[in-house]
Amino acid sequence: MAVDYIVIVVYLAGMLAMGWWGMRRAKSKSEFLVAGRRLGPGMYSGTMAAIVLGGASTIGGVGLGYQYGLSGAWMVVTIGLGILALSVFFSARIARLKVYTVSEMLDLRYGGRAGLISGVVMWAYTLMLAVTSTIAYATIFDVLFDVNRTLAIVLGGSIVVAYSTLGGMWSITLTDMVQFVVKTIGVLLLLLPIAVVKAGGFGEMKAQLPTEYFDPLGIGGETIFTYVLIYTFGMLIGQDIWQRVFTAGSDRTAKWGGTVAGTYCLVYAVAGAVIGTAAKVLYPRLASPDDAFATIVKDELPVGVRGLVLAAALAAVMSTSSGALIACATVANNDIWSRLRGAVRGPRGGDGHDGDGHDEDGHDEVKGNRAFILAMGVAVILIAIALNDVVEALTVAYNLLVGGLLVPILGGLLWKRGTAQGALAAVAVGGLAVVGLMAAYGILANEPVYYGLLASLAVYVAVSLATRPTDEATLTAWRERLAGRAPEPQSEPAVPTPQ
Repeated sequence: MAVDYIVIVVYLAGMLAMGWWGMRRAKSKSEFLVAGRRLGPGMYSGTMAAIVLGGASTIGGVGLGYQYGLSGAWMVVTIGLGILALSVFFSARIARLKVYTVSEMLDLRYGGRAGLISGVVMWAYTLMLAVTSTIAYATIFDVLFDVNRTLAIVLGGSIVVAYSTLGGMWSITLTDMVQFVVKTIGVLLLLLPIAVVKAGGFGEMKAQLPTEYFDPLGIGGETIFTYVLIYTFGMLIGQDIWQRVFTAGSDRTAKWGGTVAGTYCLVYAVAGAVIGTAAKVLYPRLASPDDAFATIVKDELPVGVRGLVLAAALAAVMSTSSGALIACATVANNDIWSRLRGAVRGPRGGDGHDGDGHDEDGHDEVKGNRAFILAMGVAVILIAIALNDVVEALTVAYNLLVGGLLVPILGGLLWKRGTAQGALAAVAVGGLAVVGLMAAYGILANEPVYYGLLASLAVYVAVSLATRPTDEATLTAWRERLAGRAPEPQSEPAVPTPQ
């Protein structure tokens, strides 16, 4: 195991070094939060794939393959479909808005009255997403170093908080690219073929397992439909995903780079399910399906390769964790704290920043956002230590996101007649309905997201039609922004686009 430990330690040290290097580039709010909006297609594709393929997609995807066979790929497939839909239909328009958060988009579309409440819902979602990713460190570090749960969470979480705080989105982008490469080599090029060979090949796998393990729909139609609602639609509206879209250097990069990332997700989904199916042949009586990944890595891979594959699992968790953390901090600072501070001080002129990393009051915006990442990171680690059920926390997060925000966001992008009153009502009714239904049916039930989403849609349409249309000046400004004709919120120096 000594060689495996060396691989892991070198990997973790590299993550911290990337954070330090990224700190040298993050000199303005735009550089710190959205990497200067100038990523090329190569970096954009890698970082987008890294953010969505986390511990749930890797360890959980293999676990679903162990439990259901090839149809266990559906969870990650729906994530990939969501990225494809976002990239093809919405990403170019989203990138042209030149905003930092989803709530800022809602303010632009509805006239500045939907941001705070949507910001609170989005903050709760990103916080829970960061917490669930951080909890996953316990599983990986237990396999690696046999340390207790609390120490594992503190160790893994502290490394992510450190490099995210140092360089913001630049550090996260650089580490995500490394993590993308490590995941590709570790999971697709090493673990996948080794697992299939160890299980005796596909012929032996079919002979050893029931036929339903090779039924593409074996997991069940209702489960697939629920995955579409939660994950495909969740990919369309999550702050963690949109913040990556904001980093694109051009419309073309956002569209085609995202399409490549979505396609990669589909390949990753099938790979995870196949690895899990092979694990079922090798270890038919594991206590939990989620143990399949760690078990096959520990028992079947040679020294060195094992360290690289475990580093791939660590990379998967870190990429999602860091993306959720910066999204959580961005929402907390820009959508909640700055609005509350503005409400106390009253309206001010200007755009809020002067282009040199300071706002109109002379505050260092990079320093402020860095402080919020650190504060949110500490909160995430403490909550992760206190919380035990990862699945329930993640379900709460996605139910709130989809039930509360899907309708007003997509309605704003697609329906001219939607109004601020309709959007606020949809967020409130959808969010409260989801919470109430989770209390009534149980957190893991399908009904909360079904009925919450329907309630949000009905209220959005009814209230929008019953209230005055959004004023033409707001809609004109919105259309100009969508078309990319509005002036930049902040002038940035011309810098070559990284590829």
